[in-house]
Amino acid sequence: MKKAILILFVAFSAITMQAQELEWHTDLQKAMAVSTKTKKPLLMFFTGSDWCGWCMRLQKEVMKTPEFTAWAKENVVLLELDFPKRTEQSQELKIQNAQLNSFFQVRGYPTVWFANVEKTNEGKISFDALGSTGYVAGGPSAWLDGANKIIKKTKA
Repeated sequence: MKKAILILFVAFSAITMQAQELEWHTDLQKAMAVSTKTKKPLLMFFTGSDWCGWCMRLQKEVMKTPEFTAWAKENVVLLELDFPKRTEQSQELKIQNAQLNSFFQVRGYPTVWFANVEKTNEGKISFDALGSTGYVAGGPSAWLDGANKIIKKTKA
């Protein structure tokens, strides 16, 4: 009996943890397709995942919390634009991330841009930048308050 309860507990825990997982895209085209389908703006997280202390802190204090997970699933499509020093990336990914970094004029990490995106009739990508933020002290509620003010522009 104890084994059956333990097995059920482990299975339930695994399902719960899996349900809380967020999908972070790294490919702009795929993220755009989801954004278009769901009519949600992109949350573009410019990060140095393996060297930027503030990026790691933002992830730990905000982006890996249940509050952020619930909010993100409801409000945005997640796109991680990583600039690692030790982690290998494909040349295509490096080029994509560098182009977006340049377009949004990112000056430091972490930077989070919110934008609506669409493809024009000519096949070009068009961004409607809503605003940006970075690390905000005060945990998920403080960060999410700021994010909500930015994405309200898309719902107005």
